[in-house]
Amino acid sequence: MNMSQYAMITGGTGGIGLAVSRALGKAGYEIILNGIDEAQAKEALESLKADGIKVDFYKYDVTDEKAVLEAFTKINAKYDKLDVLVNNAGGLGGRSRFEEMETSFYRKVMALNLDSVFFHSRAAIPLLKKSENASIITYSSNAAWNAGGPGAGIYGTSKAAVTTLTRALAKDLAEYGIRVNGVSPGTIDTPFHDGIRKTKPEVFASWKNNILMKRLGQPEEVASVIEFLVSEKASFLTGEIIQVNGGQDFL
Repeated sequence: MNMSQYAMITGGTGGIGLAVSRALGKAGYEIILNGIDEAQAKEALESLKADGIKVDFYKYDVTDEKAVLEAFTKINAKYDKLDVLVNNAGGLGGRSRFEEMETSFYRKVMALNLDSVFFHSRAAIPLLKKSENASIITYSSNAAWNAGGPGAGIYGTSKAAVTTLTRALAKDLAEYGIRVNGVSPGTIDTPFHDGIRKTKPEVFASWKNNILMKRLGQPEEVASVIEFLVSEKASFLTGEIIQVNGGQDFL
């Protein structure tokens, strides 16, 4: 009987993904890490291994169906099960108003946020079925409810789709004991915001005013919620989206 636990985190070489990899690694999971930035991956792997975490890295683009399937061919050959899939990869992808929006931009944002979740979840299901306590985690956003800020409308649309996909997967997989839940992070202090922090520090500073708790979140504060969601402590939770935003959606 294999007592090891395995967690796969997409886009896990930095930001929230790296914090999730560390939290789950410290909780006893062996980590299967995905990313596309080799330099960042090298740093992440060294940092996780220094914490005594077992980690295995697969470099590929999460929006490329063929690459995802090739990675899972290798993962299937190496692992006899998967306990957790964290669909962490995603992003704004840029900003564009609808009138000027190029179809290629629309496709890129939908691929990054929705296709990636579909490709990985579908590929992981056979391995998740072999776990005693399997979970899939997705990431929604405030933008899924409020449709996002100027130019982020298609990002909001993609995240609304992820919210529904989370519930649909929960319905589809309950019979196999696979739970599916999501987190909806608010403004988290990660390198994701470095552009604004450097070019418009006053805008970056003003973001705190839109948060009930008057501060930005830390990646570890999202990671700890995910650690809870995949644990036995959340055994009766499925199809839920947990807001991790310091009350940002209230204001």
